[in-house]
Amino acid sequence: QVRVVESGGGSVQAGGSLRLSCVASEYTYGINHMGWFRQAPGKEREGVAVIHTGGGTTRYADSVKGRFTISQDNGKNSVTVYLQMNSLKPEDTAMYYCAAAQNYYGDSWLVPQKYNYWGQGTQVTVSS
Repeated sequence: QVRVVESGGGSVQAGGSLRLSCVASEYTYGINHMGWFRQAPGKEREGVAVIHTGGGTTRYADSVKGRFTISQDNGKNSVTVYLQMNSLKPEDTAMYYCAAAQNYYGDSWLVPQKYNYWGQGTQVTVSS
């Protein structure tokens, strides 16, 4: 079972920055995509940014392009991904989840249902 743990959420004023971190560990063989997703109250969970852990290719939701950056570090038995969030807006307020996909070879990288393992979430609140 892959273990996914996020950290780094918090509260910030509009225009500010936050950096989220996520570590996937234990039985990470076959993990080929990791991503950040978010869910605001009353809304569906949506993909924010994902990275192909083998080649480093990234994809972003249109709403965060140019403001958020996903990156990774590969350890011996773990994968760490980061989400640098700049120019934050009140509409970015949500619970942010990190997730890992195992042996996924499709094209729907930002679809939450394609991910097998999820962290517990970290709250990001942006005030105006």
